[in-house]
Amino acid sequence: MAADVANATGGALVGQNAHLSGVSFDTRTITPGQLFVPIVAERDGHEFIETALKSGAGAYLTQRDPVGRSAIVVDDTLAALLKLGAWARVRLEPAVGSRVIGVTGSVGKTSTKDFIAAALSSELVVAASEKSFNNDQGLPVTLLNAADNSQALVLEMGMRGFGEIARLCSIGRPAIGVVTTVAAAHTERVGGIEGVARAKAELVQALPQSGFAILNADDERVREMRNLTQAQVLTYGVHESADIRITKCELDEMARASVSATTPWGNVSWAMAVPGAHMALNAAAAIAVSGVCGVNIHSAAAALEQSSVSPMRMQVITTDDGMTIINDAYNANPASMRAALDTLVGMKASRHVVIAGQMAELADSSAEHNAIVEYARSKSIEFIACETSNYETPSLSVEDAVKHVRDGGTDVAVLVKGSRVAALERVVQLLIG
Repeated sequence: MAADVANATGGALVGQNAHLSGVSFDTRTITPGQLFVPIVAERDGHEFIETALKSGAGAYLTQRDPVGRSAIVVDDTLAALLKLGAWARVRLEPAVGSRVIGVTGSVGKTSTKDFIAAALSSELVVAASEKSFNNDQGLPVTLLNAADNSQALVLEMGMRGFGEIARLCSIGRPAIGVVTTVAAAHTERVGGIEGVARAKAELVQALPQSGFAILNADDERVREMRNLTQAQVLTYGVHESADIRITKCELDEMARASVSATTPWGNVSWAMAVPGAHMALNAAAAIAVSGVCGVNIHSAAAALEQSSVSPMRMQVITTDDGMTIINDAYNANPASMRAALDTLVGMKASRHVVIAGQMAELADSSAEHNAIVEYARSKSIEFIACETSNYETPSLSVEDAVKHVRDGGTDVAVLVKGSRVAALERVVQLLIG
C-alpha cells in the first residue's frame, strides 16, 4: 500500500492510499499498479511522472510538488528507494532465510547470476536481478518485486567505485557471496586492478560467519579473498585446489562445453546450452551455490542444460543464410573480450571476425585496446574497430563494418562486442537484416 511506502521511507502520502504491486523506475516497462520511482540522473525522472500515471502507475515517489493521484513526497527519491529495498528485504527474511546470494566480479557476474537462478529454480522459488539490475536502483527494485513466496534471492552487485558493494550488501544482506573474477574493468575509478580487488572484496567482508564465500579458484586475486571473510569458503574452477573442480571441459563445433566436475556432494556432469569455456566456469559457481543451499546438484545440472543468459551476452544467432553471430554487445573489458575471442575461434567457420567497439573506463586505455588487437590477430581473427579510434587500426562505421563482413561470404562466425556506450547491437540488427 502507498501508506506502507510512506512509512518505510519517512515520506508524506498525498492523495489516496493506493494498492501497489511492484516498483519501476522506467516508464517504458511499467505495469499497472506499480510504484513509479523518478530518478534524478542525466534526465530528471520527474519529467516522466505523468507518463507513468497514464501507463497505470498506482502511485509515485517525488521530491518535487505532486502532480496528482497518490504521491509519496520524500527528500530524495533514490535514498527513499534504498530504504524501500531494505524494508522489502526484512519482509522476505522468513521465506528466504540464509538463501540470499550476492554475485559480483569484473567478468561473468550477470551470466553467473542467471545460472545460479536457473539451478536453484530446479527445486526452489527464486527471485533474481533482471538484466543487469546491479546498482543502487536495480537491487532495491529486485527486492521489492520479489514474490512473497520466494525461497531464494539472487542479487547481482556491480561496482563503479569503493563502498558501492558494501552499501548494496547493507540492503540485500547476502549470506552467500560469489566472486567470479578480478580484471581490468572500471579501473579508472579505483586506481587500477588492485583497487578492483579491494572493491569486489567488500562482498565477502559483509558475509556473516554462518555464511559461505564462493570464490573462483582460477583467479589468484579472488582466491586470496578467503583471508578477508569470516564466512566459510568454497572454491570452484579448474585449479587443483578447487572444492568444486572441473575435470572435463570439451567444446563442440559451436563452442558449447560438455562439463564434468567433482564436488563435496558427489560427481556431476552437464552440457552447456551457451558457448564458451568461461561459461562452464560460471556454471560451476551455480553448482556450488546449489550444494550450499541444499539443492540436489544433479537437478541443478539438468536445469543448467536448459538455461540461457541475459540478452546481448554471448547470445548466438544463426542467420537464414548461415552466418553465425555472437551478440555480446552489452559490455566489454579486456578480460571479457579475450574470453569472447577464445569462444569465437572455437566455432566452426571458414572466417572468424570480431567487430569491436570501445572498452570504457580503463586506466590504461590505449595499451589495453591495442593488446586486444594483437590477441585477436594471434588467433587469426579478423579485427574490425567500429566507431572508435581507441584501437590502433582503421575505424569503420556500423554500415561499413557489416558490409566488410558480408562481402566475404556467409561461412563466417562474427563476434560483436563493446562497452554499453558503443551500443553495438546496431551492428547485430544490420547483420541479421
